[in-house]
This record gives sequence, C-alpha cells and structure tokens, in this order.
Amino acid sequence: MEYRSRSNTNRPARSAQQRNRRVLLWLLAGLMLLPSGCVRRRLNVHSNPPGALVYVDNQQIGTTPCSVDFTYYGTRELRLVKPGYETLTINQPIPAPWYQIPPLDFVSENLVPTKIRDNRTVCYNLAPQFIVPTQELIDRANQLRQDTQQYPVAPASASMAAPLAPPP
Repeated sequence: MEYRSRSNTNRPARSAQQRNRRVLLWLLAGLMLLPSGCVRRRLNVHSNPPGALVYVDNQQIGTTPCSVDFTYYGTRELRLVKPGYETLTINQPIPAPWYQIPPLDFVSENLVPTKIRDNRTVCYNLAPQFIVPTQELIDRANQLRQDTQQYPVAPASASMAAPLAPPP
C-alpha cells in the first residue's frame, strides 16, 4: 500500500492559489497608486452691471463676476446686492448631471482616473432702484397720519376687560 501525504498532492494547487493571491494584491496596490477621479463642482455668478456683492446660502462669496465651489447639488439661495439697484434674491436650482446619479456617481468620483469639472454659470440683470420722490413720500406720510387720527384707537385697558356674561 502506497501512502501519499496530502500536502504533496495539493502542493501545485496551493502554490497556484498563493500566486493568484499575490497577483491580486499587487494589482490592488497598483490601482491604489493610480490617481483617483473626482468631480469639481463650481458655480460662476455674473451680473449686469458687474460689481454686485454675492451671497450664496447667506454666505458672502465676493463681487461679480465670482465663483464658488460646492459639494452638493440642489437649490441654492443667491442674493445680489449693489448700491443704486434693487436687491435680487433667487432660489437657483442646480440639478445633478447624469453621471452623478447613483450608482454612476461612485464610478465617476472614484474610479475614473481624470478630474471631471462641472462648471455652472448663472447671469442676472439687476434693475435700477426706484427712488420715491421726497414730496410724494411726505404726502403719503401725511395721508397715513390723517387716517389714524380719523379713527380713534381703543385704550389697552378696554381691550382687556372681562368678557360679558351670557344673557339669561
């Protein structure tokens, strides 16, 4: 009866498994050394006329034309302020592109070896500020004063009187 050790019969299979494991580890290490992809999201804001102070989600980012990086897509509140012009407040939607829809976003942000740039540009026209003439403002104030004097205001103690008893 011939006796063979199990370790001798499985030796080629084990060495092939170890070799495959080593190759896989080297491939993973090599992939980690490759530059990973990322998406750079940037919002560019322009105004006509330029020079308006820009707030994005109540944080000042600069004067137009200006840019700001952002992380998440969605609706942003933009406010443009410039002396001599009406303040403009807009809820600006910034929809996600097709490559940022799950599960594609994992591939575009982690596995694509190049940077993806997503630049969004918005442009707004500012309206000149309407200045009410001084005489018109004074006339309106006098009219409001006359209206309040014509209708007397009830004293505070009268409004806090005890409620009347219901009729018998």
